[in-house]
Amino acid sequence: MATHVPRQSSRQQHTHPVDELLPIPQLALYGFQHVLAFYAAAVIVPILLGNALGLSGQELVHLINADLLTCGIASIIQALGVWKVGARLPLVQGVTFTAVSPMIAIGTGAGSGTAGLLVVYGAVITAGIATFLFAPVFSKLVKYFPPIVIGTILTIIGITLIPVALQDAAGGAQLIGSPAYGDPKNLAYALGTLLFILAVTRVGKPFLSSLAVLLGLIAGTAVAWLFGDVDFSAVRDTDWFGVTTPFHYGMPRFEPLPVIAMLVVMLITMVETTGDVYAIGEITRKRVDTDTVARALRADGVATVLGGVLNSFPYVAFAENIGLVRMSKVMSRYVVVAAGVFMVALGLLPKAGSLVAAIPHPVLGGAAISMFGMVAAVGIQILGKVDLREERNALILAVSLGAALLPTTVAPFFDRMPDNLRAVLNSGITLGAVTAIVLNLLFNVFTSRTSMEIDWDDVGEGGAAAPAH
Repeated sequence: MATHVPRQSSRQQHTHPVDELLPIPQLALYGFQHVLAFYAAAVIVPILLGNALGLSGQELVHLINADLLTCGIASIIQALGVWKVGARLPLVQGVTFTAVSPMIAIGTGAGSGTAGLLVVYGAVITAGIATFLFAPVFSKLVKYFPPIVIGTILTIIGITLIPVALQDAAGGAQLIGSPAYGDPKNLAYALGTLLFILAVTRVGKPFLSSLAVLLGLIAGTAVAWLFGDVDFSAVRDTDWFGVTTPFHYGMPRFEPLPVIAMLVVMLITMVETTGDVYAIGEITRKRVDTDTVARALRADGVATVLGGVLNSFPYVAFAENIGLVRMSKVMSRYVVVAAGVFMVALGLLPKAGSLVAAIPHPVLGGAAISMFGMVAAVGIQILGKVDLREERNALILAVSLGAALLPTTVAPFFDRMPDNLRAVLNSGITLGAVTAIVLNLLFNVFTSRTSMEIDWDDVGEGGAAAPAH
């Protein structure tokens, strides 16, 4: 007897999970989870830069609000897509960590304070315009970034971000050198949050498992509050409403050397975004081609120009949230659109943002360990499609990993380098990515070995090319 199979509409048959529009309550829940997952990493850049340039507390709050507002607008553009801008994938946009050291060097070299910010913004706007214009050309160079390069870069991003999560688990960078740093209580909060996330993922129903990170952050914060380790005083003292205005600190200044330094930074972030696009394609089983990459890079360019105008920074597809997509298995890009709406609201409502900021560092660290580790896992998954028995591939991976760990394990290594050069080399992600790209060019491009000519246009629905030989 034949089994009756219900007929599906053509829309149901052909709607990819990435393009699925979920009910509003689910969009809100999953979107807010993305916000919590990325919030700490998003606000750390303005905090680092503002403190380095000696900004006042009020100026720092404005910097954070501007960053959140721009993150939200940029994420909506990237996920929703406007014209030929935006990958239309569940990619959250955030400030690139690659730009932190160069921006500090540029700002301090220009006199620090708001005067330094104006030079930073001039370089940021110029680099954003260049990224937008160069995006179609760069997307055609993707054949020079085969799985060995993309997989290595993503693995490096995950590995170099994990120490940031571990630092939060110990209490946060602000506690380094104090007895509270590494306090067993902090480690207990982090471990408890991580174990809670693992337990929900293991025994929870699919819906609860997809919210594991959000539930872990809420549970960890609740426990910390019960023990008196959550401070909500900033929420009471923060204004309800605040709007960032274009060129709040004055008109940007365009100076040649800072512009060149930022162009180098954006070149690296273009490689990073390319890797992130293919990683999300791998996770969501969505085909990625050169046009997708070009649209994603244009979104980076638009967001970066917008950042310079709205008193923010260079933007990139955030690798942190890729791990969350894989863990939650929620692939709808409209979830990221919802997250973007939340970010815009947080940027306009400082009091709401300060409530999220009250989540203790150890709790954030416990959740981030799993997410950052998942980013590295995606890189390893792509590397699984590479023949690492081939010596050249193995060397690209091995040397790039070593280069990426150099700035974090031997901090003074580049101290005697010129400021602009040191600002780039002190980023493990930048150094590892450049090493992987250069070694691939030397070993596999500037040779007659045709077996390494991998075209990402041949990528299947899984988002990864055939194994490299």
